[in-house]
Amino acid sequence: MPIRPENRWLYPIDWRQVSDTIRFGRAGARCEQCAQPHRRFVAHLGDGRWWDAETGCWRSERGRRIAVGDRFELAGVRTTYVVLACAHLDHDPGHNMPANLAALCQRCHMLHDAAEHRWQRWWNAFRLRALRDLYEDPRLTRERLALRPRSARSEAHQSRAVAR
Repeated sequence: MPIRPENRWLYPIDWRQVSDTIRFGRAGARCEQCAQPHRRFVAHLGDGRWWDAETGCWRSERGRRIAVGDRFELAGVRTTYVVLACAHLDHDPGHNMPANLAALCQRCHMLHDAAEHRWQRWWNAFRLRALRDLYEDPRLTRERLALRPRSARSEAHQSRAVAR
């Protein structure tokens, strides 16, 4: 996952080398949570179970061998190209000790960062609402709503209710 330009200063100059050491030296080019291999197409069932072609078995979302029942829909099998990323376990890009770093595939990285992403989405929405409150005149907003035809107002109200 690329580093955003505004966050680049948080990472050390040798971040690429640190990341490579964790992903390929320590983890052996496999996800440290589910053991998916780096830069390979992997067949999976969408719920974390995936096919390990090297060993010829199904694995769980934690990388353990599992037995998948004889019956599952072949149409439910999808493929994903796995790319490892070096993740900060405490979400602090300034804390680069090896014990705080992990080599994770996209799925494990997204699951690990889910709470952080929810918080970031809330913060962005809060910021935009605050800016709108600062710079929009509430009287103009009410006037614009009053000038709209009734059907447009009800559609706008319904779309806002669905978005929440």
